[in-house]
Amino acid sequence: MPRTFRVGVIGHTGRGDYGHAVDVACRRAPNVEIVAVADPVEAGRRQAQQRTGARNAYAAYRDMLAKEKLDIVAICPRHIDQHHDMLLAAAEAGCHVYMEKPFCRTPAEADAVVRAFEMRHLKLGIAHISQYSPVLAAVKAAVADGAIGDLLEIRGRGKEDARGGGEDLWVLGSHVFGLMRSIAGGNAASCYATVTQGGEPVAKRHVRDGAEGIGPLAGDHVQAQYSFPRGVTGYFASRKGMAGQPTRFAVQVFGSKGVIELESGYGVKADLLRDSSWSPGRSKKTWEVITSAGIGRPEPRTDGNYEGGHVAAITDLLDAIEKDRDTKCGCRDAAAIIEMIAAAFESHRLGRPAELPLRSRANPLTLLT
Repeated sequence: MPRTFRVGVIGHTGRGDYGHAVDVACRRAPNVEIVAVADPVEAGRRQAQQRTGARNAYAAYRDMLAKEKLDIVAICPRHIDQHHDMLLAAAEAGCHVYMEKPFCRTPAEADAVVRAFEMRHLKLGIAHISQYSPVLAAVKAAVADGAIGDLLEIRGRGKEDARGGGEDLWVLGSHVFGLMRSIAGGNAASCYATVTQGGEPVAKRHVRDGAEGIGPLAGDHVQAQYSFPRGVTGYFASRKGMAGQPTRFAVQVFGSKGVIELESGYGVKADLLRDSSWSPGRSKKTWEVITSAGIGRPEPRTDGNYEGGHVAAITDLLDAIEKDRDTKCGCRDAAAIIEMIAAAFESHRLGRPAELPLRSRANPLTLLT
């Protein structure tokens, strides 16, 4: 019989809640039993217990970890300032983790979590749901097969709404960087970036406490360039109040013979333009759809939503535990994404390209003078 995994859910009503319904997704995952929930807010705790069908409920997540024999902990709150402590507590209890993103607030926090998990041979999955999309797999196959020729650059933008700039870099840039790393096939080696606030270069006076527990934050306009293996360049930009309709929250993959555009998300379609000029207005070429089934084929899947992405990620985590392999987006992947975010601020602080891994492991904005 397949193993049944005992899962404990951590939420925090009013401080990140349960993320993008991570608790409900856990209930849909195969071979999972949610045995307990933890939430310091009584009303939220009671509602979560009802949603998940958990037998037990705790005000303190550390009590749940001590009393329940859990295989997996779901760390659900969106507020990132809680993640480091929750992750280390889960590791100390010997639990694998599925969690809401972003990973941690600084490279130093990420380092500590990577050490704690690898020392105990624990697995982590994180809700960068694009990493689990079967459409991403089809896009990577198309790139590898030469559909756009030699890979040259990858461009991405955030949603550029009221969070545009530094907050967009954290909250939505993390998805973009996950896609960049997957398509480029490795870690970024350097970053050159500028960060401005109201048209002025960000300085110490601009730094404030960011939303959702991000910590020190600044900038309403970010422009960042990353160098990847084999001469591939990545670009990320976000400017507050410049949102497009429809959204530009996506990555565009440019090659010597064409372009692929892939939205961020699980099960979203991609499009291919076989055009070396990158300009369908000049070439008169038309876009071809890419689905999970491949180029020009109808999409056979019906699970293309946020919850479906969570279920795919949790299923991948269960398989990684059983087979003792890495997840599709594990500790080191999540840490590398945080490194790319921090590198934009560090390059701005230094006024030159920042090499990765970063020498400083602190939030660069705390080092501004």
